[in-house]
Amino acid sequence: MKHLKYLVLLLVLLSACNQKAQKEATEKETSTDTIAETVPVNLLYGLPMDSFLLEHKKVKRNEFLGSILAGYGVDYSVIDKLSRNYRDVFDVRKLKRGNAYTAFLTKDSIPKLRYFVYEKSIAEYVVYDLCDTAFIYAGQKDITTLRKRGSGVIESSLWNAMVDNKLNPMLAIELSEIYAWSIDFFGIAEKDSFTVIYDEQFVDSISLGISKIHGAVFSHLGHAYYAVPFMQDSVESFFDEEGKSLRKAFLKAPLRYSRISSGFSNNRFHPVLKYYRPHHGIDYAAPTGTPVFSIGDGKVIAKGYQKRGGGNYLKIKHNSVYTSVYMHLNSFSRGISTGSIVKQGQQIGTVGATGLATGPHLDFRIYMNGKPVNPLKVKAPPVEPIKTENLAAFTAEKELIITELYGLPVQPDSLQLTAESNAEAYIDELLR
Repeated sequence: MKHLKYLVLLLVLLSACNQKAQKEATEKETSTDTIAETVPVNLLYGLPMDSFLLEHKKVKRNEFLGSILAGYGVDYSVIDKLSRNYRDVFDVRKLKRGNAYTAFLTKDSIPKLRYFVYEKSIAEYVVYDLCDTAFIYAGQKDITTLRKRGSGVIESSLWNAMVDNKLNPMLAIELSEIYAWSIDFFGIAEKDSFTVIYDEQFVDSISLGISKIHGAVFSHLGHAYYAVPFMQDSVESFFDEEGKSLRKAFLKAPLRYSRISSGFSNNRFHPVLKYYRPHHGIDYAAPTGTPVFSIGDGKVIAKGYQKRGGGNYLKIKHNSVYTSVYMHLNSFSRGISTGSIVKQGQQIGTVGATGLATGPHLDFRIYMNGKPVNPLKVKAPPVEPIKTENLAAFTAEKELIITELYGLPVQPDSLQLTAESNAEAYIDELLR
């Protein structure tokens, strides 16, 4: 009986050891599987880069996609098929010199091309899948959006202030457009300052640019100009701290009776010169003597005559961004000269056919930052202030933005800024 007890005890111990061993083996196997499952896969353009040999190159001068692929052994019939059938994904004629591409090659003794990736831009690329059934698809790199707050004091120019403060210089363009109707950026003074809240987008630590301005304050000649974006009537515009629009709309057209006889074009056949050249304006056909009006408030910066061009013409600077030009005028209105200040809707002349013209018409042009733009596509946001029904929502948005501009903690219960309050009183309240 005693021996039997020892035998049973031995069997129990052996069973326990066996179960422990099995458990440890199972845990080890599970741990190994877990490790195997969590091993990171290095992806490039969504492809497992460790599985291939990679060649990174750039498109050379006079190099074509067909010749590049053929150099990797891709048959010309495949290249032709892809070029024809997937033109909507990528038109091979748009291959650009200097753009990067990556070849994914097999790790065989004789490497074969399996994927070819061409970067259309910093963020966009196209993948040529050459594994089985060759096809092309488009892809996009991950874009990171960072909300930033930047500020600076102007010593020489707004652009240099951005550079000096390690900010994206394109912020200077953004601010000049936002404040185009409020501040003359050709006349900004030393020690003027700014603070701006904005989103900047990045791909692989490379900036794609400014995607949105959330708010700004620009101190010019001792006055603080606030800019708060707000959506009203399905259009987002910038407003000051009192809810007034920062922009003024242009008139839709510089004359009341007309028809468009020629549009904006980079290659129009000139009816007099008989050859093609750019026509960066809109021609309004109208009888001689039809009144011509300034599309907005501004200053006449040029008045003259071009015998082999625009004939009698006027150039009006509306702000630091927009300038309008009126050509082939029959006459100028009394009192209009270089340096004259004109108001929106003020008559500045009459339609004529002076200079190179086949008949009476107005050649009307708009320049934005010195570059011609299509007058029919210039956006003119609403000039009306924040509506009464939107005032509460705007006030709440404004309080948050101005608080963020000054880097102060948000305390909604203590902020009681109304449309009639001024910004200085608001900041005093925040600083208490």
